Amino acid sequence: MNGRVIQVINPNTSLAMTETIGAAARRVAAIGTEIIAVCPSQGAPSIEGHFDEAIAAIGVLEQIKQGKTQGVDGHVIACFGDPGLLAARELASAPVIGIAEAAMHMATLVATRFSIVTTLPRTLIIARHLLQRYGFEHHCAALHAIDLPVLALEDGQGLAQQKVRELCIQSMHKDGSGAIVLGCGGMADLAMELTQELGIPVIDGVSAAIKLLESLAALGLTTSKRGDLDYPLAKPLTGIFSQLQ
Repeated sequence: MNGRVIQVINPNTSLAMTETIGAAARRVAAIGTEIIAVCPSQGAPSIEGHFDEAIAAIGVLEQIKQGKTQGVDGHVIACFGDPGLLAARELASAPVIGIAEAAMHMATLVATRFSIVTTLPRTLIIARHLLQRYGFEHHCAALHAIDLPVLALEDGQGLAQQKVRELCIQSMHKDGSGAIVLGCGGMADLAMELTQELGIPVIDGVSAAIKLLESLAALGLTTSKRGDLDYPLAKPLTGIFSQLQ
């Protein structure tokens, strides 16, 4: 392949959401960076809990293997739960970035405190677990949910988008946050408009992950293969997992 190629993986099976995510990635990609947006052919149509994430992780690993075969320069896991992130880093040769981790990192570079706006209330707990895992718990002022499912972002009615906007405005005024993180890959196309409207950074993890991957590539850095992120130990896999060998 010529130029830099980044594989953007939507871990759910929604083609419409995959297109939304891919378009957001292309808007911020540098000249010469090619974006390949993909999703698994089997799995869950949306990811809204631990069960969905467990299923989605297998689809992510399948796509990672395909991207590795294609020789891509980096992978993005475009679900705010970052499903299968560490396993993907083991399997991949190129760096892998999850959009929650990317967005949280970016938020701390432009503000001392940020808020998160996501979809269903049950996913707030998952987001809080990620804040703890990534070390950003004390940077997050509050978490909010629009109380609509992920696929409401793709139903064409605009209600989900309006609720995201309202919660972002509420967060800005009530939380004392200097930035807002959008907690769903399906919100990727809202960040630029909301940033302009609110006058504070509204961060989409898809865009953040693309720029971080481009930076890693420019620096010649990839995932360390010393220690726990070394390639998986060679062993026979059976059944549906054999395709991951």
